Amino acid sequence: MLNMKTRKGFTVLEVIVVVLFASIGLVLFFLQKVNIDAMKRDETRKIAINAMYFALEEGFYKENGHYPATISPDNLTVIDPALFTDPFGINLGDPMSSYTYEPTSCDNDKCQSYILRSLMEKEGEFIRQSRR
Repeated sequence: MLNMKTRKGFTVLEVIVVVLFASIGLVLFFLQKVNIDAMKRDETRKIAINAMYFALEEGFYKENGHYPATISPDNLTVIDPALFTDPFGINLGDPMSSYTYEPTSCDNDKCQSYILRSLMEKEGEFIRQSRR
């Protein structure tokens, strides 16, 4: 009978395989997390643009008969002021904001139409236009 010394533990190859699989799993997890976070920010943008749209249509226009030249929490008081800030903390109207309000056919501060836009990360631009 051979007298073999038994060794306890893992071989280098076994450790490398386990580390490789764990690394691949972590990379896939973080790639999915980045995609899910971007989709969540896009959904937040849509909610904000829709809130502004309905505040303009059902509130401001019905009360005043025109649209404002600019929008802010001061003239759209029916919605949460936080909605004027995009997911990265930039306010509507600031140069790097993913939200834009473009009034059209304006006479002084009275406009006849507008376009609300939001730049999205995972899909095309989200656009809402005035009903009139």
